Amino acid sequence: MHFTPSQLDAVIVAIRTVLPLEYPADAILRRFFQDNPLLGAQDRAFIAETVFGILRHRFFLESLVKIVTPRALALAYLVKLQGMNLRELASLISETEIKWLSEIKAIKPDVFPLATQAEFPVWLVEKLQHFMSDTDILDLGLSLQKSAPLDLRVNTILAKRCEVLETLAQEGIDAQATPYSPCGIRLAGKPAINRHALFLSGKIEVQDEGSQLLGYLLAPKRGEMVVDFCAGAGGKSLLLGALMNSKGRIYAFDVSEKRLNNLKPRFKRSGLSNLHIQRITNENDIKIKRLAGKIDRVLVDAPCSGLGTLRRNPDLKWRQSSQSIDELKTKQAAILAAAASLLKPGGRLVYATCSFLPEENKIVINEFLAAHPQFSLLNCTELLSHQKIPLDTGEFLQLFPKPHQTDGFFAAALTRINLVKPE
Repeated sequence: MHFTPSQLDAVIVAIRTVLPLEYPADAILRRFFQDNPLLGAQDRAFIAETVFGILRHRFFLESLVKIVTPRALALAYLVKLQGMNLRELASLISETEIKWLSEIKAIKPDVFPLATQAEFPVWLVEKLQHFMSDTDILDLGLSLQKSAPLDLRVNTILAKRCEVLETLAQEGIDAQATPYSPCGIRLAGKPAINRHALFLSGKIEVQDEGSQLLGYLLAPKRGEMVVDFCAGAGGKSLLLGALMNSKGRIYAFDVSEKRLNNLKPRFKRSGLSNLHIQRITNENDIKIKRLAGKIDRVLVDAPCSGLGTLRRNPDLKWRQSSQSIDELKTKQAAILAAAASLLKPGGRLVYATCSFLPEENKIVINEFLAAHPQFSLLNCTELLSHQKIPLDTGEFLQLFPKPHQTDGFFAAALTRINLVKPE
């Protein structure tokens, strides 16, 4: 590629803007582009790819450079990981920079400690070593250093997957049916899908295949009462509504007005009529207490570390800590207990996180079951097989980027049983 001084300058400024990581990197970068409207589409794409590439490989890059600066990180990334020829950069860099860039070309990642090779902070490696071998940790780390594919969900209220695939193929967009989700499509590239007619008409939504599977695990039926307890921007609420063919009632609860406002235009496009969007103050809101014992299905996509999404959000490695995981565990347990109180006897609850840490997942579930004998565990593999989804990860659903080509997801399915009181 032809590389210009202005592009290098823009990348360096963008990295300097993003790297304090006081807010999510994608939000900071969006603001950066708003503040620099003269940047063209190609420049923005190059800057975004470079910034996120540096975040994915930051531990390795910082090990290569003598003094960590945005300029040094940018040059090391472009030369070492993007294979940019030093001749292309010769007019833009000093002789000293040419010398050290030449030296790092020969350095291999395997000379560095496991944490650097895996691109994980030391605290996270220590947590993973409690239940994973170093080889598996490295394998996981390498898989999370790759960029994620773009997955779509077909809104089955308005379209069929085969029709959407045919339309995309006619337009020269490389797309395939996802292997697990019956309504998923995976794109080979990253077209501007949010400007596509299929998106604007509500026939498709952007949603990772792993997230789609949570809806099939919950398996709501037409006419049921369903709660999406931590609805966020509502992708899973919309999927649940489609699975119910817009019959019955779905409550989309969230504490964030902003996230729920993002759901409203999506709901309008979706063709659904059974979604009720409600802001709650916390898990003990009166709106929740009024529904206690009345709900057939509850989805709890709990607030979590998000470490399973590092392909998309590599900055989370610096925005989470061992302490924040402990704080999340307390919040997750409280939310799960409150959500479970909504369930009818015989109802189903799915607890999910986009994390691979047991303390956010199995430990939360096991502690809940020990304290709530009226609930029992269902087998996720069996539940998915009832939906004709051939995916066996055991009793729990546990997805990883390498074997499943999804974000890292965990899910457990619970049911409320009738406890017969002794006479």
